[in-house]
Amino acid sequence: MLTVEGLDVFYGDMQALDAVSLEVEEGAIVAIVGANGAGKTTLIRAVAGMQPQARGRVTFRGTDISRWPSHRVCNLGLGQVAEGRQVFPTLSVAENLDIGAMLPRARARRDRNRERVLATFPKLAERARQPAGTLSGGEQQMLAIGRCLMGAPQLIMFDEPSLGLAPNIVRTVLDTIRELNGEGITCLLVEQNVALSLKLASRAYVLENGRVTSSGSGSELLADDRVRSAYLGL
Repeated sequence: MLTVEGLDVFYGDMQALDAVSLEVEEGAIVAIVGANGAGKTTLIRAVAGMQPQARGRVTFRGTDISRWPSHRVCNLGLGQVAEGRQVFPTLSVAENLDIGAMLPRARARRDRNRERVLATFPKLAERARQPAGTLSGGEQQMLAIGRCLMGAPQLIMFDEPSLGLAPNIVRTVLDTIRELNGEGITCLLVEQNVALSLKLASRAYVLENGRVTSSGSGSELLADDRVRSAYLGL
């Protein structure tokens, strides 16, 4: 469904991604794990059309989207839930959701998609008129996911969805990702909780200093001594 081939990204003279290649099969949950500064967010931003690529190729459902602007990437069905949630704090919950439905692909299905989002996150229905900036961290993460769903994505890239959340809320967020995947949405997951993300993922890649250093099924990487030592403290 999504293929990244030989992706190079620079910030000035500093190379952030070095010949990164990966594949995301339709219907899968694929995890990207690595330390802070490994290039995980840069990878998500580059695929989403938000970060210029020096070299390489990104294809989505066979279409080369390598240097497309982000609005075209979104309208093709590739959504993103950004790190830090990035809701519009002064707008209401309902207004934030409406912004997610502004994509041409989603306008005709706005009401149906809103019903789906509010059924998934009943708290958002209770908070519909409340400014998004007054929500708790967990509620803001629900809103960020809901806003993405309003755009009718076929694949969602989640960038650190549990960052700054209480442990019980982390479980809820990751359970939600599993449920969305069960409903047919393909997921690319960047997550600081390596153990939980590898348990969730059918396939995973380890990113170190901008390079993919290993890959395999989630269970294979969970059992890998190097991964366990570097990221699980075992």
